[in-house]
Amino acid sequence: MSAVYWLVGFIALQRLAELAYARANTARLMARGAVESGARSYPLFVLLHGGWLAAMLLLIDPDVSPSLPLLAGFAVLQGGRLWIIASLGRRWTTRIIVPSGEPRITRGPYRFVKHPNYAIVIAEIAVAPLIFRAWGVALVFSVLNLALVAHRITQENAALDAGERV
Repeated sequence: MSAVYWLVGFIALQRLAELAYARANTARLMARGAVESGARSYPLFVLLHGGWLAAMLLLIDPDVSPSLPLLAGFAVLQGGRLWIIASLGRRWTTRIIVPSGEPRITRGPYRFVKHPNYAIVIAEIAVAPLIFRAWGVALVFSVLNLALVAHRITQENAALDAGERV
């Protein structure tokens, strides 16, 4: 089977597992009185990520050999993703869910970067197609993702600031 199919399958399975974990965390946080912000833009992220995976399947020649250095870089990004999820623990979700009155997480990568998860996702969306020299897919989805992430970071910062004041 093509390396493209393996990588897209890995990413899809990873995202599905993360969605299940995020859904459980969201339910737990909401039951404790947390508040969701930015819910209207969430479907755009689902659409973007689904479109990104579909574009890689449809637009990348399955016979293209992967770039091993970029594949290694993608593997490093997965380590960063796990570090982020572990650092947030039960507060990690795919939505903007802010428990009121609780301080921001400042351990793990949050000691160095305010929004490390977005940095990882930005890199993943660019690097995964570049592993197969799909510059067009990387460029189009990176631009779309950057626009969504910029908007979402604004929403998340406002929600975090409001949650800390409660």
